[in-house]
Formats: sequence, structure tokens, C-alpha cells
Amino acid sequence: MNISSSEPGLRVGVVATQFVDPQNVSRPTMSSKEIADLVGSRHDKVKQSIDRLAERGVIVQPPARVEQSSDSLGRPRTEAVYHVCKRDSFIVVAQLCPEFTARLVDRWQELEERVAKPAFDMSSLNDPKVLLALLTDNVRKVVTLEADNTELTKENHLLEVKVEQDAPKVAFHDMVTVSHKRYNAAQAAKIIGTGRTRLLQFMRQKGWVTRTNEPYQAKIEAGLLDVKLGTFEHPIDGTVPTCSTLITGKGLTKLQAMWQSREEDLLT
Repeated sequence: MNISSSEPGLRVGVVATQFVDPQNVSRPTMSSKEIADLVGSRHDKVKQSIDRLAERGVIVQPPARVEQSSDSLGRPRTEAVYHVCKRDSFIVVAQLCPEFTARLVDRWQELEERVAKPAFDMSSLNDPKVLLALLTDNVRKVVTLEADNTELTKENHLLEVKVEQDAPKVAFHDMVTVSHKRYNAAQAAKIIGTGRTRLLQFMRQKGWVTRTNEPYQAKIEAGLLDVKLGTFEHPIDGTVPTCSTLITGKGLTKLQAMWQSREEDLLT
């Protein structure tokens, strides 16, 4: 039987492996439904393959159990499900789709390790030492959980304080950055909280404007500054071109942060 690549692959745990043999055989079994899910094939096709192998004497005819299931529309139905021993499950999968044999090995190992894991013996609770150890472990887990909750509460409080402290900065950023208004040096200085001369000196130090306070092209292209061209009438030279530096909302936000950082550095 060929399994096309468009068929679904392994979906572990969709169909529970049966570890109680219907004929009271002590060895574990795997249902034909789980094998079908493993190789991505239809259940009836898997059962047909099992029947053919049993007829040829390659495997032992496995016991069947009638189980409840549902069709694709969710309607209830009953169907016969085979329960195959470990050896025969490898033969069936090898017949259906050899490349899934490794997955079958992994699946059997996982299930056998799960079964081999010893269950908790309730009678051990009669032993005071065992009971004390369990109580001590539970107390330790509770203490650890309380410590984690306390730490989380502290972190939440610090975050709330941080949000409250940053609220004016966020409001300033949201108000100015989205604004299309442009500010001259005097207006920007007033908003930042300094004087025009000091702000222009600071902008020269940071490489935003030239010695004549004209904006560098890189800052214009970055959307931080703009330029306003104009003229004025000189009594001797006549019409003289002028160039005024304007600060965008984005630039004002960045300048305000740089200026605040400068003041913090001066205080330390």
C-alpha cells in the first residue's frame, strides 16, 4: 500500500494504546486505529493489511474489540478494532509504509516507559517518614510559590511606578511627534525649557547645525530639521537671501530627550 505525501503524519496520542489484552494476555498491544494514525492511513485499509498478513501466516490473527467512534460528521458508529502485539505491529507498519518504522519504535519506547513508571503506593502514607517527606515537599513548593508571587507583585509595582513617571514623556512624545508643525529655535527652546542661544549652541555641539546655525542636510533628510528660505532688503546690498532653521515635531522630541540626558549628566 502506497502512502502519499499529502496524507497526515504522526499524531501522537490521538488514539490511546491498549495495554490490556482482550484475551487476558499479559503482553501489551497497540490498536489498529493507532497504527492507522501513525502511518497516516485509513483504518479499514490497515485492518485489510492485517487480515492479509494473518491469512499468509506472517502474523497471528489479532483479537478484535467492538468500540464506539464517530464519523466525519460527528455521528456515532461502532467498528471493530484489532489489538496487535508489539512484534506484529512492526510487521504491519513495515508492510504499509516502511519509513514509519522508526516512529513506531519511538512510540513503543515512550509507551513502555510510561507503563514501567511505578504508580504511587497509597499504603506508603501509613509510614510517618513518607508522610513527613511529602508534607515537607509540599510546604517547600508553597513557600517557593509565595516567593514567586511576592517577586511578581514587586515587579508589577515597579512597572506601575515607571508608567506613571513616564506618562508626561509619553504624552509629550505623542503630542509633538505626530504634529506637522515646525518650530523655530526660540519656540523649541521655550518648550524644552532653555534659551534660544543655549539651544543653538547645543545643536552645534551635536552636529545638527553649522556655525551659522544652518541645518545639515543629513538632519533634514532624517526628518529632524527643515529649512525656511526667504529674503530681506538690505539698505546697501539690496535683496539678500536668508535661511532659517526649523525643528520638526520628530526633531523636537529627540532634542528634548537629548537635553534632558545632558542635564542628568551634569547632576551626576
